[in-house]
Amino acid sequence: MSYLESLRVFVRVVELGSITAGGRDLRLSPAVASNRIKDLENRFGVRLLNRTTRKLTATEIGRAFYDHARRVIDTLDEAEALVSSFSGKPQGVIRLTAPLGLGRRLIAPLIPPFCAANPGVDVRLRLSDRNVNIVEDAIDLAFFLGEPADSALKWRKIADAPRVLVASPGYLAAHGTPRKPDDLTGHNCLLLRYPRSPEYFWVLQTEEGHQKMMVTGRYDTDDGDVLRSWALGGHGIANRPLYEVAEDLRTGQLVNVLPDSPPLPAQFGCLTPHRRLQDPKVRMFADFAVRELKKVF
Repeated sequence: MSYLESLRVFVRVVELGSITAGGRDLRLSPAVASNRIKDLENRFGVRLLNRTTRKLTATEIGRAFYDHARRVIDTLDEAEALVSSFSGKPQGVIRLTAPLGLGRRLIAPLIPPFCAANPGVDVRLRLSDRNVNIVEDAIDLAFFLGEPADSALKWRKIADAPRVLVASPGYLAAHGTPRKPDDLTGHNCLLLRYPRSPEYFWVLQTEEGHQKMMVTGRYDTDDGDVLRSWALGGHGIANRPLYEVAEDLRTGQLVNVLPDSPPLPAQFGCLTPHRRLQDPKVRMFADFAVRELKKVF
């Protein structure tokens, strides 16, 4: 492995806080990743990382070295992107992230055809309903539902994603069907929650305008697919993107609750770090994804 590749290992280990995680991100075993770090330390005769059984942190010199190594890698990536833009043959790795349900249903199916058309590109997809730090995690493209708050990132809107309130016929038979938004206060609302989650209320579209409902329920989770499964199981009312439950509505496994007062749609789009804008493979995947996803909405 070259010195430059060792730098990549060191940078990812520092960013992810773990030799195991850093190695996994680069598809290396923990032993190989650890040896790359040791090679760098032996090369310079200094300790770059402090290791304990519970924690790994950069030493003072390690932090300074990381800052320079990060800039070297970014510069190299930009140079490779420039060459690729002239050659017309994109090369390298694209790192993507998306919420769990959206990623499984909409993003994952796009990857095989894109890679088939671009054999020099590898794609790594990371799915999570938790907030992801795109810059620190070295993400090239993040698909996103909601309102992006980070002005340091470039937002590209794909579509407005309609949302619906849904429940099973069995739940509604047992607990009654809400006829107006205020009726939701008497129901078990299934909530998407995680640390610093903004979704502690639902905003419905009514004839009088937007109505903010401070809904409550006995169950909450940070996984949207779990909410859908709970709704299917008859445990309450869920607020879900229409694309996620369209088939359930078609088959009658779920019922659209308060169809005349639907939740506000969510913006659906992708976020890109500014430093990645000129990378042709990222731009190509974004263009491809936007073109295909617009067909869904």
